[in-house]
Amino acid sequence: MSLDKSLKNKAGLARHRNVLTRTERIAVLKEEGRWTDDTLPTGLPKIVHRKVSAGAKDKKGPKTDEDGEGEGTSDAAEKKD
Repeated sequence: MSLDKSLKNKAGLARHRNVLTRTERIAVLKEEGRWTDDTLPTGLPKIVHRKVSAGAKDKKGPKTDEDGEGEGTSDAAEKKD
């Protein structure tokens, strides 16, 4: 039987999982204040577990003129004169 490629190294197990274990779900419920000690661990409510991804950042900042003004501001000022 072959081994799945995600299980061949430790990094394959470190990725985002959509399904939480029972203990992970109980920990999330405790953080949210929805878990008490007398609550039964069976029939737990669903937990929203979304992967948070950061958006791509621009490597270059906004273009500026030599004066430090933003792009297009010097042209607009010259047209008014």
